[in-house]
Amino acid sequence: MNAIPRLLLSLLLFCCVQAHAQGYPNKAIRIIVPSPAGGPTDVLTRLIAEKMAESFGHPVLADNRPGANSIIGAQAVAKASPDGYTLLMALDSTLSLNPSLFAKLPYDPQKDFAPITRTASSPIILIVDAASGPKSIQDLLQQAKAAPGKLSFGTGTPPTRLGGELLKSMAGVDMLNVPFKSSTGTVQGLLSRDVSFILDGVPAALPHIKSGKFRVLANLSSLPIEALPGLPLLSAEPGMQGYEVVVWLGLVAPAGTPADIVGKLHQETVRILGLPEIRAKLSNIGLIPVTSTPSEFSSFIRTETERWGRVIRQAGIKLDQ
Repeated sequence: MNAIPRLLLSLLLFCCVQAHAQGYPNKAIRIIVPSPAGGPTDVLTRLIAEKMAESFGHPVLADNRPGANSIIGAQAVAKASPDGYTLLMALDSTLSLNPSLFAKLPYDPQKDFAPITRTASSPIILIVDAASGPKSIQDLLQQAKAAPGKLSFGTGTPPTRLGGELLKSMAGVDMLNVPFKSSTGTVQGLLSRDVSFILDGVPAALPHIKSGKFRVLANLSSLPIEALPGLPLLSAEPGMQGYEVVVWLGLVAPAGTPADIVGKLHQETVRILGLPEIRAKLSNIGLIPVTSTPSEFSSFIRTETERWGRVIRQAGIKLDQ
């Protein structure tokens, strides 16, 4: 092929890509939410969808597909056409925990999705009963070491359960995990003193913290919590350096989605999450906007999968047994 036809071919391909990007979207976009309506993930998705619809000039709809630790929603998107019209607001469980929690998955988190951007994180806190619980994280760890297997902790999600297992491993203590079905059950377990402490997000426990019934001993992440400033970091304790537990969310498309569409969705989502009104609304439900490039998000998923895979294997946790 001589130089002129090669140049014409390159120009034609460039024009096709540009036309592809400029023509998207031309119909409604659906963002599948793999959790029930009304929760933080659902609220986040609907806030993004509303602003995205205003910008794109086409409807952007949140479609709740809860169940099976987010597997139902994830599978639907993994099998969808890679055209940018079906997206997934993935949970940390969806992309980094489920590969180790389940022996077989109907999707491959590494191969079946095109990462767009992280969207938000939610810190996890360690909470005790204010009247009967220890006064500090140091007191709690001393009690655990003095009476192996006696202290119990409540968790309502896979990330909080794994946070407890990582705490046991790094602190070298033996404590009993008591699993609940949700944050509501976890909070109730501490209110009834069925457990010694709980690991949970901020929203469910905040009313009881403000009323004085609960005391927060530590922030399990490095993220600042606007509603609870000045909390001690668990990672600052001896032997706990590097400890970090957060719930995180991210937007992905089916694998094979054109890069220009991924780029357009990334740019728009990052813009929306930077809006002061959106940040304020997310703060009210305990979410902190966190964004990344598609490549950064891809690397983050791999790192999280490896990190939590080690914890899951060490604890012997399986959800499909």
